[in-house]
Amino acid sequence: MTVVVTRDVADRFRGFLASCMLEIAPGVYTASRMNPAVRERVWLVLDEWFKQLGGGAIVMVWREPKLTAGQAVRVLGEPPVELVDVDGVILSRRPLTGSEIDQLANSPSHLVPIIPYQEPAQKINIENKI
Repeated sequence: MTVVVTRDVADRFRGFLASCMLEIAPGVYTASRMNPAVRERVWLVLDEWFKQLGGGAIVMVWREPKLTAGQAVRVLGEPPVELVDVDGVILSRRPLTGSEIDQLANSPSHLVPIIPYQEPAQKINIENKI
C-alpha cells in the first residue's frame, strides 16, 4: 500500500496523483498495488515539480519490510522528518525552528527540562533508493 498526502500544493500535483492513485479524501491518495518502479517514477515527477513550483508539502509512505518500522517515508517541503528507533519504539523527529529555539531559550529554566542530546542507537533510512 502506497499513500501520498499533500498539503497546500498546486492543482497540477493533485491532478497527476488522481490519475494514478485513488483520492480517498482531499489531498490523500492511495494505491494498493503500486510497484517500486511506478512509485519511483511518481516520486521523481513530484520532486521535479516541487523544485519548480515549491509551496506546501508532500509525504509518501509505503510498506518496506526491510526497515525497522516496516515502512518507508519520503517528504518534500515542511516539516522534514526523520524516523528514529529509540529502544524499539519508532519516533519521528524534526529539527526545531529558530523561533522554537528562541522560545525555549527564553523560558524559565525550571519549566524546560535539560536533557542532553544523544544520537539514537539506530537511524532508520527514510528514503528507499532504487
